[in-house]
Amino acid sequence: MPLEIVTVAALSDNYDFLVHDSETGATACVDVADAAPIRAALQERGWELAEIWLTHHHPDHIDGVAELKQATGALVRGSEADAKRLPPLDAPFTPGDSFTFAGHDVDVIDVPGHTIGHVAFHIPAAQALFSADSLMALGCGRLFEGTPEQMWESLGKLMVLPEETMVYSGHEYTAANARFALTIESGNEALKSRAEAITQARDEGRYTVPSTLGEEKATNPFLRAHLEQVKEAIGMADATDAEVFAEIRKRKDEF
Repeated sequence: MPLEIVTVAALSDNYDFLVHDSETGATACVDVADAAPIRAALQERGWELAEIWLTHHHPDHIDGVAELKQATGALVRGSEADAKRLPPLDAPFTPGDSFTFAGHDVDVIDVPGHTIGHVAFHIPAAQALFSADSLMALGCGRLFEGTPEQMWESLGKLMVLPEETMVYSGHEYTAANARFALTIESGNEALKSRAEAITQARDEGRYTVPSTLGEEKATNPFLRAHLEQVKEAIGMADATDAEVFAEIRKRKDEF
């Protein structure tokens, strides 16, 4: 049976995720902004938490780990290379490796840019990508530690995944991201349609995460920096893909 994935809202605009295998009963949590809503979601469903997977060291993704581990005894996985900035790890991994959860392969993708130690988790059997603050719905994370070249390379690793992959990103920033995206490609019909759907969803109190990778490739300006029409739209027809990405990121930072 397929894995069940539950989006858990936390803080003002964070998303954490529960990944549940109904056959074994095993449940994992991706990032822990706040333990309380995760514990409530587990209790509501009668699930027991077995593992915690961490994408990066920022407080709004790890502050609830200690409480959640104390309450559940869950095993904590995170990048060995970033262990000094993460909560204590029970099962450190090397980005680029894989591990197994309830019989399912989980690929750890190295995606520096937002932070140097950022990783994403891809579960091929579930067509699920947990990208946190690397690839986001209609956006990408601000470059606090990495370079534009690093982030463009990181996004390239994600763009080659199947287009039906569901992208579970870390924040509800999508409405603001849509407004910015339209300043880059005002004539993109797919983007305009998506922006309207996002406005309606938020007006109705619905989440805009997850999205599909296909949607992102068709509408997310940060995944479209290599396209001629995007380069021409921002007056950089002869620039490299990474240079165009850097300019789009700069414009978003100032938006």
